Amino acid sequence: MKEQPIRSFPGIPALLVLLLAAGFALFLFVQNLPGSTGASGMAQILSLLITLAVCVSLGGFYMVEPNQAAVLSLFGKYVGTVKDQGLRWNNPFFSAKKVSLRVRNFESGKLKVNELDGSPIEIASVIVWQVVDSAEAVYNVDDYESFVHIQSEAALRAMATSYPYDQHEDGTIALRSHATEISKHLTDEIQDRLAQAGVHVIEARISHLAYAPEIAQAMLQRQQASAIIAARTRIVEGAVSMVEMALEQLSARNVVELDPERRAQMVSNLLVVLCAERGTQPVVNAGSVY
Repeated sequence: MKEQPIRSFPGIPALLVLLLAAGFALFLFVQNLPGSTGASGMAQILSLLITLAVCVSLGGFYMVEPNQAAVLSLFGKYVGTVKDQGLRWNNPFFSAKKVSLRVRNFESGKLKVNELDGSPIEIASVIVWQVVDSAEAVYNVDDYESFVHIQSEAALRAMATSYPYDQHEDGTIALRSHATEISKHLTDEIQDRLAQAGVHVIEARISHLAYAPEIAQAMLQRQQASAIIAARTRIVEGAVSMVEMALEQLSARNVVELDPERRAQMVSNLLVVLCAERGTQPVVNAGSVY
């Protein structure tokens, strides 16, 4: 079922024509009342028929607002879609169903799902969408608004189970650290589910993301431990580089000659000084180095 445009008539001129026809019918009826000069029964019947036609034709008027479409059907058969704004007129036997083409958005409820590593998390999203095919929206699904909400939450659940909450390795996409990639995946996932409903997903992004309350404290400790390990790793890497540079410069400038034992002791002392959390207190050796 695809959208098909159909021609409609401007409502104001059509209304003026019907008013003129109604006035003409009234004139005929009054001029041919019984007892009037030249009264004719056929003229009265014609006036009644015109009046009946006018009354029936009034059912063909409908309003189309900006960014709105009217889906027309005849006895259950789809005949076309009208997007012209204002008062319109078509066959009075057509039934018109209005469909908004405006951009709409909604926020899903907080869903509790298990991420890729199996940890329970709470997640919610904001979906921005609009109808682009009114015929598909009306006839391909029973209630397109409810369809959008349910399928969006289903897509959010499926997406959340495909990624970990935190990035544990370099190059891994995570829910918390890769907002752009996650939003694109979520948008594509929802669009695939809503394509048959004539809906275009403009944007989908995560609006709420957190560990479930029952494991939030444990996950916080895990994050703190990971941060400490990462900081320690960076400190050790820097300290080793500084020790290596110090030894190379001492050797290049012939400042002092160190045997392997003293060299190892110097490396140990430098690493203690560079990696310690607190300030160190040096011990001055007033005697011989050896």
